Amino acid sequence: MSKALEQAAQGLGHTRPNPPVGCVIVKNGSIIAEGFHAFAGAPHAEASALSKLPIEEYADSTLYVTLEPCSTFGRTPPCTEAILRAKVARVVIAALDPNPKHAGKAISILGSSGISVTTGILEKEATAQLAPFFKWITTKRPFVTLKMAQSLDGAIADHAGQSKWITGEEARKDVRTLRAKADAVLVGCNTACEDNPSLLRDGEDGSAQPGYRIILDSRGRVSSSAKCFTDGLAKLTIYATSKHCPEEHRKQIEATGATVWVLPTEFSFANQHPTLSLDALFAKAGEQGFLHILCEGGAELASSLLNRGLVDELIMYIAPKILGATQKHTFGTYPFDLPTAPRFSISNISKIGADVKLTLKPNDLI
Repeated sequence: MSKALEQAAQGLGHTRPNPPVGCVIVKNGSIIAEGFHAFAGAPHAEASALSKLPIEEYADSTLYVTLEPCSTFGRTPPCTEAILRAKVARVVIAALDPNPKHAGKAISILGSSGISVTTGILEKEATAQLAPFFKWITTKRPFVTLKMAQSLDGAIADHAGQSKWITGEEARKDVRTLRAKADAVLVGCNTACEDNPSLLRDGEDGSAQPGYRIILDSRGRVSSSAKCFTDGLAKLTIYATSKHCPEEHRKQIEATGATVWVLPTEFSFANQHPTLSLDALFAKAGEQGFLHILCEGGAELASSLLNRGLVDELIMYIAPKILGATQKHTFGTYPFDLPTAPRFSISNISKIGADVKLTLKPNDLI
């Protein structure tokens, strides 16, 4: 099952709206085939693994899969049928499918056909890997990871506004692995205007393994000449704006090939201008099948996400530096009262180069 999870990891960030699933088939104590779901419309993990050898080679084998096999027709035939045709002797499942169309049905179909079924093997690990899909299938909202980099004293820029680079190259490389696992990277207009990032999965050097970019800009401040509209991948850019953005500017953005979402706005005490409704944003993203969004914005976006309780995972890169007096703090937009302040539990601590990486979960999700 560990090997199956490794297979599934190859599909992270590429399968939406399907889950990333891995499969390993064992016979006579040896792995004879492996497979994973590469993208929507491609063979599912089980079908991929079963295609590697002549069908008769799988008789009396054991099939390990990270998610309960599908049992209905979609873009591809149901995996239960492929498993039955292969005449495997046993199926081992890590996690059950929360999708009501599939939940428990594969176990019944396989079991009634004489195939031994075991569930719950490395279920915790599989559930963690599948968390974005599980959230989307049950709420129709994407899983939201918030990534921030700061100094020891909680600053995201120095007194002159310089923010490149607080963390080292190793940490920045690690962020690119986060991008590769997400369906889209989200930033606010301040970050888009000040840093002009391409937000490519492989960094800003143009060697793109492209993923979607979502730019928040309620009033039309981000130029249509920004990198995310002119790097040749504008079709993967979503420009989220509002009726407060001039229509002419929206047309200029659309002319680049980007997709424009016009969303409702809301007012908050932290901003004198109307800001985009984050609830509406994630509802729209969910409708479009986005499973996992990585937020890389600045203090305003980060604070807003926390204030609305929209963060499913918080990843902090902490550099061993002191920046002292500065107006740019990680979550400096909203004040939180100590009794009701957002609380997190640390799920992992690691050293990335000279920096420390904290992975945290909101306490209500533990």
